[in-house]
Amino acid sequence: MKHTKLIFVAIAATALVGCDKEKSAIESKKDATKDALDNKKDQVDDAAKAAKKQAEIDAEVAKANIEADKDAAKAQLDAEKKKADAAADAAKAKVDAENK
Repeated sequence: MKHTKLIFVAIAATALVGCDKEKSAIESKKDATKDALDNKKDQVDDAAKAAKKQAEIDAEVAKANIEADKDAAKAQLDAEKKKADAAADAAKAKVDAENK
């Protein structure tokens, strides 16, 4: 009878150790999953920061292009104004020359 009790205690102890190993494995898996999710969250944050920075750069480039286009259009209009002034001066000079 003593041996039966000892065997029962040994089996129970083995079962408890097996349960502890399973629980430990489950806990390890949970921790690994949490770490992986935290890493993914960090990657999402990093990607969002990079996207925001790129959007700011793109906006600055677009603003610079708009400003350059504006300056080019103004320069073209100024040149056309000078051309019109020169044409008018030439026409006046021609009229003056014909009247002399």
